[in-house]
Amino acid sequence: MPDFDSVIINGSVVFPDGVKRMDIGLKQGKITAITEDLSNSGTYIIDAEGLHIFPGAIDVHVHFNEPGREDWEGFETGSYMMAAGGASTFFDMPLNGIPSTINEQALRGKAEIGEQKSFVDFALWGGLVPGNETELEALADAGAIGFKAFLSTTGNKEFEACDDYTLLNGMKEIARLGKVLALHSESGPITDFLTKQKRMNGQTTADDYAETRPIIAEVEAVERAIYYADLTGCPLHFVHISSSEAMERIIKAKLKGLDITVETCAHYLLFNHSHLVERGAAAKCAPPLREAKEQQAMVQLLIDDQFDMITSDHSPCPYNLKDPSQFNLLEAWGGISGGQFTLLSMIELALEQKIPLEKVAEWTSSAPSRRFNLPFRGEIAKGNEASLTFVNIHDRFYVSPSNFHAKHKQSLFMNHTFPCRIERTINRGQTIYKHSELPGEANGKWLRPSY
Repeated sequence: MPDFDSVIINGSVVFPDGVKRMDIGLKQGKITAITEDLSNSGTYIIDAEGLHIFPGAIDVHVHFNEPGREDWEGFETGSYMMAAGGASTFFDMPLNGIPSTINEQALRGKAEIGEQKSFVDFALWGGLVPGNETELEALADAGAIGFKAFLSTTGNKEFEACDDYTLLNGMKEIARLGKVLALHSESGPITDFLTKQKRMNGQTTADDYAETRPIIAEVEAVERAIYYADLTGCPLHFVHISSSEAMERIIKAKLKGLDITVETCAHYLLFNHSHLVERGAAAKCAPPLREAKEQQAMVQLLIDDQFDMITSDHSPCPYNLKDPSQFNLLEAWGGISGGQFTLLSMIELALEQKIPLEKVAEWTSSAPSRRFNLPFRGEIAKGNEASLTFVNIHDRFYVSPSNFHAKHKQSLFMNHTFPCRIERTINRGQTIYKHSELPGEANGKWLRPSY
């Protein structure tokens, strides 16, 4: 009998080809055995009876704002929240912290903080902004997982949107470096023009905000980025796509052979514009929540397996920046606080729409691992990291301030009831979250491509 540090027995394990009742042996942070019966192994046993075991989720799109704005969210609270949501890895975006991660020094400084405070393994995006194209190679060599750029106004003076020349120049360099460019794709000229008109007229309601960021703004930016990718050979990753029209352009480009992946977020699949009307700033994001008909079209695209991965775009802020007593939705901070709920959301949709659970594992773990070159993660397989999430799909989880572990408790997901619950999250063989228990020690590791 193999020597194990611990064994997991009686679980329903979610493999790429389906769900099977198997036992898993763990040794020194790795999966060293997958077989039908390890109950007599004579070592520490974790009984997963009645639970599904997913590969630890990999969320490639969060904003933790540290250093500089850790009062918004930081590595400590943010990473424990991710662990409570079943994630064993997250990718932190380069903006909202001070300084933004647009040079090697800022990248290494953020990584040092993360390794001190994070409960969960993490990777770091570098940024593409006007004037930093010469910094990209050093960022890549230091371990940036890829690069992020905006095509619309960011609202962040430390991280400006790209003009077309910066975008083309940067894409050419990113292609040379063999990296991926993640794009926030909304047309700056369109959204700025419409926002200025609304402000001049004093129009600040939920309907007004949605009208400043129409679907056409997303479609125009997506099309432009695809043309530029075709010209430069730059691999693209489209973030938080919110419309079926934009997806049509992306699907066509992928069929043409362009190196493109695409994500959407749980909030575009579970919620719609009516929630912005009802809940105000807590539901404000960019792109905005779409009408119910568009939400249904996005869910159908999910059923048709057109998205490569699902992320949270966790983008929190202090309460005063989303104060519901301030009815000016044009000025409120735009971001959804919900990093804890991506895996739960996808399981909810899978149960509702009869989507196989292995597709959930694909969207939340194995596809991100493949796209961003993180070997030994993303699938439950012998030799891989022992990063696992235990889910009870027969119990409910009601979101409340006491069980939402982000620094600020204001969220679109507040009071939502999921038909499933995260019971335990393991990262590299160690339990980093267990339902109803206090957190242990932070031991997150900075991950680089092909580490």
